[in-house]
Amino acid sequence: MALLRFSLRCVVSLKKAILRSFDSDSYAATIEIAGSHKIYLEGVVVARNLPIVEMTVGMKLVAAFFDEYNTKDAVVIAVYT
Repeated sequence: MALLRFSLRCVVSLKKAILRSFDSDSYAATIEIAGSHKIYLEGVVVARNLPIVEMTVGMKLVAAFFDEYNTKDAVVIAVYT
């Protein structure tokens, strides 16, 4: 079994979220973090490897936060059902 070593010294926090809107031009989303009722984060960057057809309102997402206090430092990295 191979071990991966990272030289980056940052903590990444993964959060479950729900897609509330998606802008295909800027590839940014408005998301609602699971458990935070009606509090939306706007302008969250979406990884370009996620197909546009998967970005439909209501889909479950995984968002990675490199800094929990700065939403501009977050990225949506996965869509799941």
